Amino acid sequence: MAMAPELIETEADLVAAAAVLVTRDARFGPILSVVGPLPLRRRADGFGALLSAIVGQQVSTASAAAILGRLEAAGLAEEAAVRAASEEDLRACGLSRPKIRYIRALAEARVDYAGLRHAPTDHVLKTLTALPGIGPWTAEIYAKFALGHADVFAAGDLALQVAAARAFDLPARPTEPEMRAMAAPWSPVRAVAARALWVYYRVETSREGVL
Repeated sequence: MAMAPELIETEADLVAAAAVLVTRDARFGPILSVVGPLPLRRRADGFGALLSAIVGQQVSTASAAAILGRLEAAGLAEEAAVRAASEEDLRACGLSRPKIRYIRALAEARVDYAGLRHAPTDHVLKTLTALPGIGPWTAEIYAKFALGHADVFAAGDLALQVAAARAFDLPARPTEPEMRAMAAPWSPVRAVAARALWVYYRVETSREGVL
């Protein structure tokens, strides 16, 4: 029987975890055959990863990229720089007042990012969701892609909910609590289930001509 990796660090980890996922739920066999190799999507951890997540909340990918580009060009993408910046400096980069408050709070929190690298998932999520502007979705995305945790989902993600409804022929898009309950049997590789469903969503929407 395949062993589930505790962290998703490499393509080999993804392959091993996907094999475990199919043993947990055979319905992922056809899904994986459709989507092909899963994306690793690992990113550097730390302040920048959470800054990017906050900037990207409730805006398009293009808008978020533009704002991040302006922050970087202004030298305001680092923790210390954000602490020293005025509200006018941050607004000039395209940030709303709520996001300025969230980003400043994050910079002032001086999160022990190195310590989070070796912390259990529950501790990571509790630490991050205690900060203004960081909810479960943002914390779970950070744990999954910045830290490589193998058993964290993102049940509030709309694309995952739509993908699950389509892939499993559900009568309606599952709610966040329903999605969490559905994902429970996919432990300890729920992060890989999420990757598979995200890619499935892109495949299905591309077939329909949705960008």
